[in-house]
Amino acid sequence: MSPTSPANPHCPTRRLTTAQALVAFLARQYTERDGRRQRLISATWGIFGHGNVAGIGQALVEAAAGGGPGGPGGPGGTTPGTPTPTSTGHRMPYLQGRNEQAMVHAAVGYARQSGRLSAHAVTTSIGPGATNLVTGAALATINRLPVLLLPGDTFATRPADPVLQQLEVPYAGDVSVNDCLRPVSRYFDRITRPEALIPAALQAMRVLADPAETGAVTLALPQDVQAEAYDWPEEFFAERDWHVRRPAPDTFELEAAVRAIRSARRPLIVAGGGVRHSAAEETLAAFTAATRIPVASTQVGKGALRHDHPADVGGIGHTGTATADELARTADLVIGIGTRFSDFTTASGTLFADPAVRFLHLNITGFDAHKLAALPLVADARAGLEALTAALAGRGYRVDPAYETEYTGAKEAWEERVEASFATPAPAARPTQTQVLGLLDTLVTEDDILVNAAGSLPGDLHKLWRARSRDQYHVEYGYSCMGYEIPAAIGVLLATGSQGRAGRPVWALVGDGTYLMNPTEIVTAVQENLPLKLLILQNHGYASIGGLSEAVGAERFGTAYRHRDADGGFTGPPLPVDLAANAASLGLRVLRATTVDDLRKALSEARDAEGPTCVYVETETPDTVSGPPPAQAWWDVPVAETASRPAAVKAREEYDRQVAARRRHL
Repeated sequence: MSPTSPANPHCPTRRLTTAQALVAFLARQYTERDGRRQRLISATWGIFGHGNVAGIGQALVEAAAGGGPGGPGGPGGTTPGTPTPTSTGHRMPYLQGRNEQAMVHAAVGYARQSGRLSAHAVTTSIGPGATNLVTGAALATINRLPVLLLPGDTFATRPADPVLQQLEVPYAGDVSVNDCLRPVSRYFDRITRPEALIPAALQAMRVLADPAETGAVTLALPQDVQAEAYDWPEEFFAERDWHVRRPAPDTFELEAAVRAIRSARRPLIVAGGGVRHSAAEETLAAFTAATRIPVASTQVGKGALRHDHPADVGGIGHTGTATADELARTADLVIGIGTRFSDFTTASGTLFADPAVRFLHLNITGFDAHKLAALPLVADARAGLEALTAALAGRGYRVDPAYETEYTGAKEAWEERVEASFATPAPAARPTQTQVLGLLDTLVTEDDILVNAAGSLPGDLHKLWRARSRDQYHVEYGYSCMGYEIPAAIGVLLATGSQGRAGRPVWALVGDGTYLMNPTEIVTAVQENLPLKLLILQNHGYASIGGLSEAVGAERFGTAYRHRDADGGFTGPPLPVDLAANAASLGLRVLRATTVDDLRKALSEARDAEGPTCVYVETETPDTVSGPPPAQAWWDVPVAETASRPAAVKAREEYDRQVAARRRHL
């Protein structure tokens, strides 16, 4: 029989440490949307040090009893990342990371693939382990993706001051390095007493499950409080469902939106990540079928419609297609659906050029819905689209057939440019980067998932990739964080249940610069026997920033991975770095490809592999035929206003010409 609380003899309690109570609480939290129920926190990543090993570490030992890889579960077993209410009970599976930032990236990849309905927790020690979370937390919050951070913290009772790894702040005794996480967290609390965990944990779950508020949530845990025992009310450990709501639009805003659409001659939809997070792809397709309004997509929104859908006109903005960008320049109504309208999407305020252009923003947050002085339609993307479709039905709205003919013809012309970029030379030639993508394009089906984040690949993919399913295109471009790809792909694999067996093929596409930033979680993929397909493209430096550097007059300075030359620059021979050997040393099976024919065979072999596999290829510098189409819209990177070198002077002249076209939409 459970003991009772002295304050309330009718309330049974359970004596646990703060860490044990937190883990037990997390294992009993669920989300529910559209009748589907699943664990909110399905697993915990961790790296242990003195700040969390005796608290959260010990609690996870107890909570994971009988769980983890190969443990009992439902049909086919249960992976650490995909527990269900019936297969794992109240265990808390544990995942072993190698780098704290990478653990957050893996958790973010898992949350995105799970539709933001399930998330992972990440625990670290104090000091550098905790500060390593900051980049991952910023990425999660910027992308509106849930992750629970549980960094250790210095002693609340201060028996010794300072302790190992403590940051001393002369003007404040209650500041620690964890305060670096405040600006990148949607919710932050420091648990300085056991009983303070109860309201903090409930608030943390509320934010994680709220589609308008979600992002990184931080509960900083002093190492002494983690191990302190307390009599917890049993009600704290009851299963709790967090309903993920679908708010419908306000009647007044809906009518204003309908009037704006009906009066538009050249409307254009910009589909963002909110379409995916709301699972509104079919609803969007139905809306376009009724109205024939073309759909352009942001990086996160790509895949909202299949590439071969008649209304899909491809990516928009600086990395967009000529089709989408030309439509944007002449649009009189831009309908944003679940997008933040970043500078890449708006071409730094130069893309939407019609003097009378208006904006209508369907977004679950009022903050985003009011951007660009738009008519706001604050609602869930799917609920909002359903309401718009119903309100327009019977009112006879459909775009002019000539407009439809215009954008479908432009789309066909762009496809010819894609084919030219993907076209491969003789089988014995070395491929360019876009030719690598072309070979992959011929191989994949709608089951494959591509993960990417930084470098020149996001631009090529946004312009050229043919998304075949709603979740095939997984490019993180809100923070564009180098090193995201490999751990995020692991998170995706966990979310798709691909551990230790063939499942959906998940590709992590990285350049050499990105690989060198964060290859550590290769070891995790090997340990968990996850069938990661890692594609490394070696081009000896930062190709994307090298091109940008040249464009802004910085002459590619410091962007190549080469030996120094006689003048102290970096124009010597390429560095003798063997990334394939490095990947092999971490446990991957590596397939080296030097020619187009080699690469075609290696990609096919990697796709069929049941264990983690790497394809390594050194790419050729593109020429005018096989390279990607140039940027179809501008991006504002300020150029030196005064300079002595001709390259910078010329770049400034071009900058002044472009910036003159920028406007504020008021």
